[in-house]
Amino acid sequence: MRIFYSCLFYLLIPFVFIRLWWRSRKAKDYGKRWHERFALQDIPKEWQHGLWVHAVSVGEVMAAVPLVKAVHQQYPDLPVLVTTMTPTGSARVKANFDDSVYHCYIPYDLPSVVRRFLQRAKPRALMLLETELWPNILHQCKQNNIPVMLANARLSQKSFLGYHRFAGVAKQMLDNIAVLAAHAKPDAARFIELGMDPAKVTVTGSIKFELKVSASILEKAEVLRKMLGSQRPIWIAASTHVGEEEQLLAAQQQVLAQIPEALLILTPRHPERFDDVYQLAVKQGFKVQRRSAHEACAPDTQVFIGDTMGELMLFFAAIDVAFLGGSLVEHGGHNLLEPASLGVATIIGPSTFNFSEITKMLVDAGATLSVPDSDALATSVVKLLQSSNERFDMGERGRTVIDQNKGALGAHLALLEDFDLDVELAQ
Repeated sequence: MRIFYSCLFYLLIPFVFIRLWWRSRKAKDYGKRWHERFALQDIPKEWQHGLWVHAVSVGEVMAAVPLVKAVHQQYPDLPVLVTTMTPTGSARVKANFDDSVYHCYIPYDLPSVVRRFLQRAKPRALMLLETELWPNILHQCKQNNIPVMLANARLSQKSFLGYHRFAGVAKQMLDNIAVLAAHAKPDAARFIELGMDPAKVTVTGSIKFELKVSASILEKAEVLRKMLGSQRPIWIAASTHVGEEEQLLAAQQQVLAQIPEALLILTPRHPERFDDVYQLAVKQGFKVQRRSAHEACAPDTQVFIGDTMGELMLFFAAIDVAFLGGSLVEHGGHNLLEPASLGVATIIGPSTFNFSEITKMLVDAGATLSVPDSDALATSVVKLLQSSNERFDMGERGRTVIDQNKGALGAHLALLEDFDLDVELAQ
């Protein structure tokens, strides 16, 4: 099956180029650095023989941040190479790690390309974040005695059913993994049902609970809040998707009917959609501004488009109520822990399969409200904007959930001890 998959991938390469070109029309970075996707770049010697960490995009990169920093502390001489698949993920790597890691795009999962990448990077071990399973990468690592760890591993029921259709391929991939650090017991059970050796599975909890909010974020948030309007009620719809913004703008109309001065910050998940969402809000008659204009928000602005990269935590720290996108449409939701770590009252829609365990924890604790549709969202936003006490209580409960679930970072580091990462001992 892996050979069939590889042949099919080779045949699809022209269409991959077409897709990259198409996406680059709105997001120019997709048209750059194509050579890295074929492992044609030289990797400097000082970044070879290290730990290879793959985090596909923004969410996985943010999950990797505390883990990579902890690895740097425990193995100060160990080079760390971080790969991503998307330009947005690339931007997050540069923003969070600067020059402390080497970054490039992950090579396409083609046998010749993967072999070339491994020859140039010579990694001592590979850490994959969450559910990044690539047949040829895993096979080539096994062939080259490169141990693989699937970190912060999660597998939703929907993803499990998808892999289950190709159970033989899934088992072959899982057999090439040395250790799997599962996010929660249901995730571990699904991986084992797919064929993962139970002896290689450890339930560690999620490293996404290991969030630390820097003082600089809080300082910048004070400035941003003044720019947006210190006295006006502000809510954010974060990481939104196609088909969701229309519902959120309808909710904002309902909110404005009861709180005329309320401001909605709308931040689409993908930068290539910034212009489309801005035009949508204008077309619907809202008074709209864009963050990229770097102008103070006018008192009569009703919708503020967050069309910049890397500022989501800053927005969370500057507002009153947060709604997490990807949940009013069937996308599975996004990470609720970022606003919760800042003590922000949060709301989520009905689609939460990507973060079902975390969502359940926060909802059961009374830190997050789950709503079925945009009408219920509008009602909840109004209620919370009008009650500072309830917002505060929800925020404190969210912080408590985070504090009670820390510890995954240490568990991951303990699992890495078997990977022979100590450079001095190796020398």
